[in-house]
Amino acid sequence: MNNGNNGSPGAAKAFGRLLRFYRERAKVSQELLGKETGYSKSQVAMIERGERRAKGRFVEIADGMLSAQGALLEVAEEVTASGVAAWFEDYLVEELKAAGIHKYENHLIPGLLQNEDYAHAAFVSERPPLDEEEIEAGVAARLARQPLLFRRPAPLVTFVLEKAALTKPLGGKGVLRKNLLHILEVGQLPNVEIQVMPEDRETHAGLSGPFTLLETEERRSQLVYVEGQGGRYFLSEQPDVGDAFARYSTLRAQALTPEDSVRLIEQVEREL
Repeated sequence: MNNGNNGSPGAAKAFGRLLRFYRERAKVSQELLGKETGYSKSQVAMIERGERRAKGRFVEIADGMLSAQGALLEVAEEVTASGVAAWFEDYLVEELKAAGIHKYENHLIPGLLQNEDYAHAAFVSERPPLDEEEIEAGVAARLARQPLLFRRPAPLVTFVLEKAALTKPLGGKGVLRKNLLHILEVGQLPNVEIQVMPEDRETHAGLSGPFTLLETEERRSQLVYVEGQGGRYFLSEQPDVGDAFARYSTLRAQALTPEDSVRLIEQVEREL
């Protein structure tokens, strides 16, 4: 398996910026470049943002079409699968040094709680599909985040998970079952608390979707990270940050206690 250290999201960003520079200089639209290279307009945009690698003959065709004189070919050699999307780099920097990490998730077991097989199944589910190198790099990078749970000083890490996230059998029931056992094991760490949101709630504070709260070093400041179909962004100003932390506090109050959550996870695992 790729160890996750061979690629650089920074290289993907640099290639994307260079591609955009030459495309705009040549007055070529993303749509036209995509048509000539066999890509969609949205895929070209993702490459320019550093979110996807160019594959096949994309770089060769683009370099000639945009009169880049070999510059795109040269920079593309530095872009390999890192397993980390360019837009996720800033989040990982903050997560690694955070004193507190608090996550609400409604459809997927969070990356910090995924085992290898479940992570693989999650990356296989990506659309547009990833190639095998990207999948393997993604799994390796995801697993490489998890030692932060054991670091010293230990961060306080809490999760509120919808029951649906714990019952969706990505990769098959066997894969899910092993991941549930992994979650139960991680939940025994003294700095980790896992709560499950029951399905019969008549009021719910998380209807706007999943989000992550980060308390920075020595808890001097707080950040909110939101990721969705339309984009990814940090919230760092009041009242947005305070509202998100208050929302998370309500979610924890609405969810089952950690003890009851353990029993529910055990029950789900037994019934698979």
